[in-house]
Amino acid sequence: MATTAPSSFSLPQRVLHWLTAALVFFNLLFPDGMNAWNRSIKQTGAATADQVASANIHAYAGIAILVLVALRLLLRLVHGVPEAPPQEPALLRLAAKIAEGTLYLLLVAMPVTGMAAYYLGYEGAGDLHADVLKAILWVVVAAHVLGALAHQFYWKTNVLRRMTVG
Repeated sequence: MATTAPSSFSLPQRVLHWLTAALVFFNLLFPDGMNAWNRSIKQTGAATADQVASANIHAYAGIAILVLVALRLLLRLVHGVPEAPPQEPALLRLAAKIAEGTLYLLLVAMPVTGMAAYYLGYEGAGDLHADVLKAILWVVVAAHVLGALAHQFYWKTNVLRRMTVG
């Protein structure tokens, strides 16, 4: 376990971050396969092979997100994470910690509720997944991106650099 905070994220942490981000954006921007499967199941009780295949892609991406997040949390314990730059106001550091915790919680809750709906047939979990959690995830992801941009261009810190090139 890391005893002092590193100055940058490790290469595995950075790779897992960007793989997770890519899969999250894929599932947020292209949920059509799962939506078509869901509509068909509700209307007719069955889905075509193409609808099942498209829904499976969405589900497999969600499962991959869950695995990557578990690995990221493990690496946080092993490698540690850089401390917030001192230029950031204390209140915003607290907000960043809350947003980060919320983001991790959502990155676990979204796949779990999605799997509960898709594989176990819990319709309430699907509603929570596709309506409530998805909207919250969009807001938190937007705040995360805006925070990184504020660090880069307003406070001129190395926050963005330590998650890109180290």
